Amino acid sequence: MKIFLTLITLFTLAFSDATIEVIKKVESLPSFGVEDSSKSYDNTFRLKFFKSLIADLNVISIFNVDRHHRVVDYDDENVDVENKEKNFVLRYQLLEGDSGALNLDLKLFRDNEQVLSKKYKISRKEIYMFVSHAIAYDINKYMGEPSVEWMKRKVIFSRVVKPKKSEIVIADYTLTYQHVIVNGGFNVFPKWANKEQSAFYYTSLDGLKPTLKRVDVKTAKIKTIISSDGMMICSDVSDDAKTLLLTMAMDGQPDVYTYNVNSKKYKRVTKYGGIDVNAQFMERDKIVFISNRLGYPNVFSKKLGSGEVEQMVYYGNSNSACSGHGEYIVYKARESSNAFSRNTFNLHLISTKTDFIRRLTATGVNEFPRFSKDGDAILFIKNYKAQSSIGIIRLNYNKNYLFPLKYGRVQSMDW
Repeated sequence: MKIFLTLITLFTLAFSDATIEVIKKVESLPSFGVEDSSKSYDNTFRLKFFKSLIADLNVISIFNVDRHHRVVDYDDENVDVENKEKNFVLRYQLLEGDSGALNLDLKLFRDNEQVLSKKYKISRKEIYMFVSHAIAYDINKYMGEPSVEWMKRKVIFSRVVKPKKSEIVIADYTLTYQHVIVNGGFNVFPKWANKEQSAFYYTSLDGLKPTLKRVDVKTAKIKTIISSDGMMICSDVSDDAKTLLLTMAMDGQPDVYTYNVNSKKYKRVTKYGGIDVNAQFMERDKIVFISNRLGYPNVFSKKLGSGEVEQMVYYGNSNSACSGHGEYIVYKARESSNAFSRNTFNLHLISTKTDFIRRLTATGVNEFPRFSKDGDAILFIKNYKAQSSIGIIRLNYNKNYLFPLKYGRVQSMDW
């Protein structure tokens, strides 16, 4: 009985503390097949959609997904003979609708019995990947797994295309869909302005002073918010979208400020004589930020309205970026000291309630970590061998996925 209770305790800890690695063997996952019954569109587009769907089903990390493209009739009562032994089979058909709309009908079979059916529709086929993401989200929900709402959210990033020239791009999380919304000039550090992703902030470096601007996504209208000598970055936005965390250098050295969106007034939060930057909300009245008050960059926390500052990380030589969610902090740490070649920067996860440290990456320069809204996943930038990618870390499944950028370099991004 004592051994049995110990095992229960270990499993409880593993699934309640994200700093403990959870490894699921592929062989233990349910098998999953996909069948294509499409009647519209050419073979090239059909295969493109199939590959997108397979990728999304792999990212939710709960199935052993068969990559074979099998074509069947949508009204067949039984699954394809090659899928007969699969635990789950998804069958879909793409249909072209009026005015170029893309329609999709779907059936899900479990042990050869239909258990789910759904219909999807989007205005044009070019944004097919969002249907693929929605299907994976719905399958994950049907299985009773933790939400993957982040799959349906858009990513915004700044892409450097030449010296002092950049584009701000809105994309899906796989970078398959990309829409340049701001170009011309040097515009960096985009940040979503609200949960609805209907607007965003960014820093313009084209004027005499770095200037924070706000863009309405629907109308593309740009509004100037505030300027500062030396530095101006919106590093985070409160859940109610009413408070911004800014890095400004009003007195020559960068400090963290709060900015009230309604009153348009700012308030200084840190008053250290060195560098305080990149603040993130952990709770409504608590932030984490990067400071060099130890002589090198490290992660600290502070309650708003309090003068006390607490060191959060005790591992790493140069911890220069972080993101917080509840009790967890993910941070970037330098792990090499090469004088004549690029150093390795990896991401690590800690909990404020335990002493565990979990390394999340292994090679290259990994930076700009961002938690998903539900804390289930981490988005980050990876630069390795002249290739810039956006990565996804599934914390509860111990899996990483990379989506390379076709050209340019990702400067910063938000989710």
